[in-house]
Amino acid sequence: MTYEAAVTKAWEGLRGLSTRQKCSVELLGDTYDVDLEAMTAVSNSCNVPTKDYLTILLLHYLIGTLKNSYSPSGQWISFKDIEGGEIYYPAFRESAIAPLLRKYGSAPKNVLSVLERFKGAQIDVGDVGIEIVAFPDISVRIILWRGDDEVGPEANILFDKNITRIFSMEDVVVFSRFVTHSF
Repeated sequence: MTYEAAVTKAWEGLRGLSTRQKCSVELLGDTYDVDLEAMTAVSNSCNVPTKDYLTILLLHYLIGTLKNSYSPSGQWISFKDIEGGEIYYPAFRESAIAPLLRKYGSAPKNVLSVLERFKGAQIDVGDVGIEIVAFPDISVRIILWRGDDEVGPEANILFDKNITRIFSMEDVVVFSRFVTHSF
């Protein structure tokens, strides 16, 4: 499915669920205004329409929360634990984890600087771990391990088990890539 078809389908899906014509969605410290009538999503920080992939992510978030009344389970899973995730893990790793390793692999503690820009906290996992609030009720955990003489650095991203109540596996890839590229 092309982005254009996916965007159209998402707008139609949201129209069938929402009684409001306008809503705001917080994502990684920015607020996006979503206008169902005009079929636009605009970033408040720069007053620019969102790219199609981000529009789809915002709309799927709204659809998922309206359909499934999402609440976190408190159980953390990796991408491989999502149905289909094992098959698509190489693409996920390249688009979401590899950028973390390029930026923080040699100095994992530098990831803590992300906490100055985004809501979150350091967590006691791996060599360095953080939990970031991406959407108001959806957090992600970023875990980094420093390498040594025998093993290179490693990273992982964990999600609340209920993320699949909001996002498809493909959405999780886009969401993760957006998060890690925002760092």
